[in-house]
Amino acid sequence: MSASSYLTVARNGSAEIEVRRSRFLCEVERVADEAAARAVVERARKQHWDARHHCSAFVLGPTGDVQRSSDDGEPAGTAGAPMLEVLRGREVSDVAVVVTRWFGGVLLGAGGLVRAYGDAVRAALDEVGTRQRCLVIEHSLVVGHADAGRLETELRSRGIAVLDVAYGASVTLLLGVPAGSSDAFVAQVAELTGGASEPVEVGSRWQ
Repeated sequence: MSASSYLTVARNGSAEIEVRRSRFLCEVERVADEAAARAVVERARKQHWDARHHCSAFVLGPTGDVQRSSDDGEPAGTAGAPMLEVLRGREVSDVAVVVTRWFGGVLLGAGGLVRAYGDAVRAALDEVGTRQRCLVIEHSLVVGHADAGRLETELRSRGIAVLDVAYGASVTLLLGVPAGSSDAFVAQVAELTGGASEPVEVGSRWQ
């Protein structure tokens, strides 16, 4: 993870493994905040009410600075911690995982539980895959109607995201520029408009 990009899951999903007759179902979801992460846990608890444990872990934020885990009744350190360690190892954030366990009648021991909970999370992450989120700096660019179409095409071809187009007396383009590329972008606009238009930084977003 860096200040301008990080990995998250490509989609929500799940995977199930069986260890000595105990079933471990891992559900993984992309989440925006701690409330959403806790909602994932509560939903699993209600949906799988017949299971004994609903252990969880989540990592939040572009730099993964918010990290939580819960053993939910399993011996301390045998469930939530190894689940969280897998998320850290895969370097993913804005992710919540819940592993629901149905006890199969055979005690697995501390080492067995650590492996099982970690393996369940690894299987789910393998299933959903990852994607990169990048910090995009938003710029507003006001141009004349006659130039708008050409500029939009030129900017897209140079890797600039056109986030919105507003038509009025003139045309306002909302453009997304990768963090750290603003100086080069300003120079490109000056070149394409003959210095007639200058972009104004108006915000930022992750995408």
